[in-house]
Amino acid sequence: MSIRPIRRLTRSTPTIEGAGVRLRRAFGFGDTGETDPFLLFDDFRNDRPEDYLAGFPWHPHRGIETITYVLSGTVEHGDSLGNRGALGAGDVQWMTAGSGIIHQEMPKGDRDGRMHGFQLWANLPSALKMTSPRYQDVKGADVPEVTDDDGTKARVICGSFWGVTGPVDGIAAEPAYVDVWVPPGKKKTLPIETTRHAFAYVFAGSGHFANASPPRGVLTDQVGAWKTPAWEHAEDRCLVVFDRGDEVTVQAGEQGIRFLLVSGKPLEEPVAWYGPIVMNTQAELKQAFAELHDGTFLKHQGPTGSGAV
Repeated sequence: MSIRPIRRLTRSTPTIEGAGVRLRRAFGFGDTGETDPFLLFDDFRNDRPEDYLAGFPWHPHRGIETITYVLSGTVEHGDSLGNRGALGAGDVQWMTAGSGIIHQEMPKGDRDGRMHGFQLWANLPSALKMTSPRYQDVKGADVPEVTDDDGTKARVICGSFWGVTGPVDGIAAEPAYVDVWVPPGKKKTLPIETTRHAFAYVFAGSGHFANASPPRGVLTDQVGAWKTPAWEHAEDRCLVVFDRGDEVTVQAGEQGIRFLLVSGKPLEEPVAWYGPIVMNTQAELKQAFAELHDGTFLKHQGPTGSGAV
């Protein structure tokens, strides 16, 4: 077993999106090499309704999948195919935009005005860029949760983890998306396939992630002791991007630590990207925006998926 080295540890940054929603962005609209097949990750968390109620009005997507995970409040959604619905606390929506969809997402706070959720964008391979749009809407009660002997909990949204398989399936990059809680003071080692890119996003508590030892021959002191793994501190709203390896080890702090652990097989394809449309070439990107302009963007009509009415 080998600990994954930490490529970088950063804090998410304040950003304004949609019609004026204040959120924090962990990564996005930059080099996708470290996180491929994932393109963007946003943490939309706020206690002030005026900072999120304007929402994300009608906008297009093509060539990607958007994954919305709600912790508190609700997100009402609708699209050009006739789908309507609402995501509540614990719910997940995995939307495959494919050939194109125009939709809106309007967050609503809970009774105390609190709103918290995440949105992850995953790229589609070139062979599936123009696939039919579809939804996988999952109620929180249908997301399996497993508890280990030491009290560590994992909600498995997608992929397999500790022998449990999440309800979202049929995703090209075969991602794993797990909500992990490690109790105060506990140290936990979590498996990740070596071939995957992986990251963790901390959203409650704090702790330390083990960094891998340097190659043999790097010494720690004058007597030649081999260096043991270093530990990197991560707290609320921190992103940890890992290098290759087959395990991640975390030491929870005094309040425990909760984080999303996400991994997927890299597509290793060229990315031509502008806003919510992601293609492989500039010519394809130009064509997509031309179709938006002339009204031929949508390739499929009628309700699809479990969000349909």
